[in-house]
Amino acid sequence: MALGTIIRSTLSVAPDSKRALVLMGGGARTAYQVGVLRALAALIAQTRATESGTFPFQVLVGTSAGAINAASLAGYAELGCEAFAELARFWEIVRSADVYQLNPTSANAWLGGANKYFAALNLTRGALAHGAILDNSPLTSTLRKVVSFEGIDRALASNVLSSVAVTASSYSSGVHWTFCHADDDSRTEPWYRPGRRAEFQPITVDHLMASSAIPVVFPATALPVDGQLEFFGDGSMRQISPLSPAMHLGAHRIMVIGVGQPKRSGLGHDAPMPSRPGLSAVASHAMASVFHDTLQADVEQAQRVTETLKRLPPELAAVLPYRPVQVFAMQPSKSLDALALEHVSEMPATTRRALGGLISEAGGASLASYLLFEPGFISALMQLGQRDAYARASEILEFMA
Repeated sequence: MALGTIIRSTLSVAPDSKRALVLMGGGARTAYQVGVLRALAALIAQTRATESGTFPFQVLVGTSAGAINAASLAGYAELGCEAFAELARFWEIVRSADVYQLNPTSANAWLGGANKYFAALNLTRGALAHGAILDNSPLTSTLRKVVSFEGIDRALASNVLSSVAVTASSYSSGVHWTFCHADDDSRTEPWYRPGRRAEFQPITVDHLMASSAIPVVFPATALPVDGQLEFFGDGSMRQISPLSPAMHLGAHRIMVIGVGQPKRSGLGHDAPMPSRPGLSAVASHAMASVFHDTLQADVEQAQRVTETLKRLPPELAAVLPYRPVQVFAMQPSKSLDALALEHVSEMPATTRRALGGLISEAGGASLASYLLFEPGFISALMQLGQRDAYARASEILEFMA
């Protein structure tokens, strides 16, 4: 399984070490994370792997749609593992109309029918006129209903959580930002690395909108940083170190759930891929690079550092600016492209017509999978997440112990 990595360390870990949950981005694909977490809650209940009634993570970090999942969990963290059930209830009722709608110019693309070139032309016009292909304003209203920002404040104040963080990428400066919401007693200083910065400020709807603004698909969102407004897009862009925020926020054990896949799937298994990839195949490849490729590299780097620390004399390791980190990484065991192909017909008719041939040629289902907030696909993703988690139940329980 891709990213099936557990980093172990023989070095001692502080008894009060923090456990972090890192949720990567991927649009509708992140329903897979909900399935994994629902299975995690069931395993905890069956084995009492953690203290009864307590939320099992102290640090929550999210990117893109993973930021929405993280914020939702934070809002319900006072309920303990019931927070995972609340998140699942949201995903069971969400629909594409709750997330986005077509811009007027893009809506005219349906006139092109299955003509992918006409559809692409109209979508380009819509993107130029509105800054994005789709209008994600419905998501603003949805987030105000489903994310309890007051609950986040209470969870931090009562030390149920120590910090919540979401990431976003600045179109204005090119810097990748982590926005952290922590309790007043937090001693963590904002960090500043080449191309990466952090700032402590309360998480709001705008932070979630910025983090989940898929490039070209959704418009940028303005956020205040360093006393001025900058425009932000999806946190998966320029995210060269997705585990870094959790480490900076004090985590010694990190569970990270991505929505990549062991092998990308072409749409037609019976027909060979064309010698020259089409527009949607190229866009699909670019989108996969935005959302997934950096995670594996970061997990491997953390593994190398931990293994190096294990080989050092304890007195030398103690003075180095590094510490061993245990990481448990989950990724889907099956191709989400192939799964999306089975459900692409669920996409709203107007959107499907507007996208035209862009979702019918090879690679199109992969593109559609980021926007398929529909029951069949969501349910299939959650079921896959549960199956994958149960298949690795012993590893998960060992991590949680």
